[in-house]
Amino acid sequence: MVRRLAREVEHVVAANAKVRDVQLDWNDPVRTLKVQLDQDKARALGLTPAEVSLVTQSMMNGATLSQLREHEDLIDIVARAVPQERLNLDTLKDINLYTRQGTVVSLSQVASVRNELEEPVLWRRNRDMAITVRADVIDGEQGVSVTQEIRPLLKDIEAKLPSGYRIDVGGAVEESDKANQALLVVAPLMMGIILLLLMLQLQNFSRMWMVVLTAPLGLIGVVPALLVFRAPLGFVAILGIIALGGMIMRNAVILIDQVQTEIAEGRDVWNAVLDAAIHRTRPVVLTAVATVLAMVPLTRSVFWGPMAIAIMGGLTVATLLTIFFVPALYAAWFKVRRHQPTDGTDPASGHVVQVA
Repeated sequence: MVRRLAREVEHVVAANAKVRDVQLDWNDPVRTLKVQLDQDKARALGLTPAEVSLVTQSMMNGATLSQLREHEDLIDIVARAVPQERLNLDTLKDINLYTRQGTVVSLSQVASVRNELEEPVLWRRNRDMAITVRADVIDGEQGVSVTQEIRPLLKDIEAKLPSGYRIDVGGAVEESDKANQALLVVAPLMMGIILLLLMLQLQNFSRMWMVVLTAPLGLIGVVPALLVFRAPLGFVAILGIIALGGMIMRNAVILIDQVQTEIAEGRDVWNAVLDAAIHRTRPVVLTAVATVLAMVPLTRSVFWGPMAIAIMGGLTVATLLTIFFVPALYAAWFKVRRHQPTDGTDPASGHVVQVA
């Protein structure tokens, strides 16, 4: 049953043009000798299953008579029938069995002897018997994306599975899910450390939350970039998005810090916001361009490609938005007006800045 279901899944997987070398992890069935003991007949003749098993095992596999020592090794001395006898099914049926009454009966009188095919090795996964359908993807394709294409095609097979049977997805999808779960575990700690560092740098709750609000801007560029290049949103791409959020918040910190510097030099808040955006545009853009160009070689990598594409698309769009969004957000957050009088006050703290 398990092998038959696996063959059906194998045919579905092999029908996809993006996979090659489809195979099962179970080996081909092997021929074995099956001795089915008739318990009633054996009991009537005074034979036990252990006695029958001992005779047949001695005939087939041999019985250890003694051991031979060769230097430090012990070699078993085994007595067994010659190949012509132990490999002949008719000869095996005529094996003599000695009962407790001293009579002799043949094996065929108390058991049926026949050849059958059985699985040489039964693999288990989480203590459940499992057979794995494996395949390689062609060059330039991602295992996650190919799996997502094949998964809906297995619905018909899953619908007619007997009770107790199921189809699980493994490979790159399973490993990606495990990695994502590991990220979720440390996410609260990671977020707490980020907020702590931002608070130490900006020393103001309002400015800190302003910086945090800029992090999602990267998603505006990440999603179209992944769609255009048909890259999967897997674990590696998520790593790129996390790194992208740090880059965007860094740019926001640079702009806000420049605003505070301009205010400290005596400029009114409105012009301080405008001058900060103008003065920091070139370094922010050049840094983003350098990062994007550095990601270009990684786009050809099957593994690191999604991360590079996510960073390139997200950083390109987020940099442009940050230059306009952060000054606008600062002005809206602290209610800065164009003709606001210059009083040397930092709107984020409400403290007067003394200008020498």
